[in-house]
Amino acid sequence: MKVAFATQDEQRVDAHFGWAKHLAIYDVTPEGFSFVQTFHFGEDLAEDGNEDKLAPKLDAIHDCAILYVAAIGGSGAARVVALKIHPIKVPQPEPILDILEKLQEVLKGTPPPWLRKALTRGQEVTHDFEE
Repeated sequence: MKVAFATQDEQRVDAHFGWAKHLAIYDVTPEGFSFVQTFHFGEDLAEDGNEDKLAPKLDAIHDCAILYVAAIGGSGAARVVALKIHPIKVPQPEPILDILEKLQEVLKGTPPPWLRKALTRGQEVTHDFEE
């Protein structure tokens, strides 16, 4: 499952989605996590009402299941959810590696229903009615 993190310093979730200079993408499984890539964005980020700035960010996270942010505007959140990505706000800056470790532990146990659904993103759903 791919997870995106809105970050200014590439170490912590510390950015508003629309103003994030970077989006770090990781692949997370119950067995571990691995870095996929970081997307870098230009300087024209703080212009409120400029919905065009979201398009490249939405393209960058299109195959992610979860997006961690410090904050996200209403229209940005709606566009993220429309892509079937679950946005999660962190109340204060938190290291990405700490979040990845916590998420990995949750995946080892019994994840909540929304997370189980996110895990199946992009996979073909099959039903074995014999079982």
